[in-house]
Parts: sequence; structure tokens; C-alpha cells
Amino acid sequence: MVRGNTVPSKRTNRNSNRETNRVRDNAVNALGPIGQLLHQEHTDEHNDDLNTGAFPQVKKKPAKIHDARHNVYARIASTLTIIVLCALLGFGYVTQSQNSKKSYESLSEDELVRLLDETNRQVDSLEQQRTQLSEQLDSIRSSANKQQELERVAQENERTSGILSGRLAAHGKGIEITITQGGKHIPASVLFTLIEELRNAGAEVMQFGDVRVVASTYFLDTGDGVICDGVSMKAPYKILVIGEPESLTNAVQIAGGVGSQLRVRYDAGVRIRQNNNVQIDATRQPSTYSYAKTVE
Repeated sequence: MVRGNTVPSKRTNRNSNRETNRVRDNAVNALGPIGQLLHQEHTDEHNDDLNTGAFPQVKKKPAKIHDARHNVYARIASTLTIIVLCALLGFGYVTQSQNSKKSYESLSEDELVRLLDETNRQVDSLEQQRTQLSEQLDSIRSSANKQQELERVAQENERTSGILSGRLAAHGKGIEITITQGGKHIPASVLFTLIEELRNAGAEVMQFGDVRVVASTYFLDTGDGVICDGVSMKAPYKILVIGEPESLTNAVQIAGGVGSQLRVRYDAGVRIRQNNNVQIDATRQPSTYSYAKTVE
């Protein structure tokens, strides 16, 4: 009768475990306190083992060291960004202040006087407008026939607004400017700068060629000239200006101004003639507005 491999009985396993425990106890007793400590550590690890099959294995969460470091780095980056932005802002402010200071320091005495005169002239103009409006308001309040006084003030303001908007012709003292082109093309931007300089100098009414200059006037370059408010023009350009002749002349002739740029950079000829009766006949039709309406 042939016998196969037999499975060890429970009694055999129990005897083997007893023998193992006896050997371990003898080793612990031989090592003394050190052996007892090692035995206790092994026992604790065995008791803490949760991988028994009856319960799901519980994994401890790793310490959030990475998140803490990330938060620290983010705060440092934010602080550095704020410091850099503040430094750039301060640098820009200082640079702008220095450039403004240098720009005034580089001006000559005549140019500084002109700037001061233009500023004073604008202030005086605003004061005159305020005084005129105050007088009109007082006259309306003190008038016995307020309706008649309102009509008179409305007609007076209509004439003024008609001249400013270009609807009415005008005449008065001022200057006549003639610009001849040399070997270089005069760009539209320079002519527009000339118009702006004349406005700053106190020009009240202007005419460029056959075009009445208003607030919406524009210039465009062409191959052999410019376009002013849709009208093609070629040199020589003639500009009529009504205003204080001396101030208007200084605005063009001042050193480093637009007149000097025309002569030096574009080889253009600039001739100015003062006239006590400049006649401006060019007018503009009232604009048609799609949305804006007058207040009744």
C-alpha cells in the first residue's frame, strides 16, 4: 500500500510552535534586558499588524511636508513680486520726474516765456468766459422782460458758437502763413502740429487753404501733398489765422518750434505776415448727429 504526502496535523504544528517559543525564551533570557526589549518590540509590531484579512489594510497618510513647502514658496514668490512691482513703479516715477525736469531745463529763456504766456493767455480766456457768462446770468435775473433778454443772449451766443463751429465767416487781426515745400515731402503730422501750436497760442479762427479749421479737422498724407478734411491739397500751403499777431508769430518762429522743424528737417520755406484785417470766408455746414439732440 502506497502512501502519499500527508498534511501535518494540528498537534505537530502546536509542538513546533512550542519548541520555537522555548528557544526564543531561552535566547531572551540569555541576552538579559536587551533581549527583553527586542522581544517586546517584536511583539508590538505583531500586534499592530492589521493585514489579517478580516479588516481592510489602513495606510497612514504621509505628512504634508510638500504642501507646507509649496505654501512657503508661494508666499515668498508673492512677496518678491510685490517688491519688484513697487521698485518698477518708483523707478518709473523718478524717471518721469527727471525727464520732465530736464525738458524744462533744456528750454531757452524765450521758450519758457512763451510757455508762460500761453498758460496765462488760456487762464485769461477762461476768466473772460466765466465773466461773460456771469454777466449774462445777472442780466437775465435783473431784466424786467426775461423772455426778451433770453432771446438776446441766445442770439449773442449763437453768433459766437457759429464762428467757433465754422458756420459763420469771420475777420479780425491775425497772421497769414505761407509754407513752400523744398526737396522733402512735408508730412501731415507736422502740419497738424502747426495747427495745434497756433491753437495753444490763442488762435480763434483758422483756415487751411480753402478749408475752415474746426475741432474735428484732420490731415492725411498723399503722394504729393496732404488731404485736409477730405480736400486734396499741394504745396504751397496758405494758412489764415485770427488772433493776437505777436503771440501767433512767436508760436511759429520760436527756436526749436514747428517753424524751425519745417526749415531744418524738411527744407521748407515759412513766411509769416501780420495783418490787422484777416478775412476768413470759408465756412462749414452744421454736422448731422444721429443721437445727440439739443436741449429745449
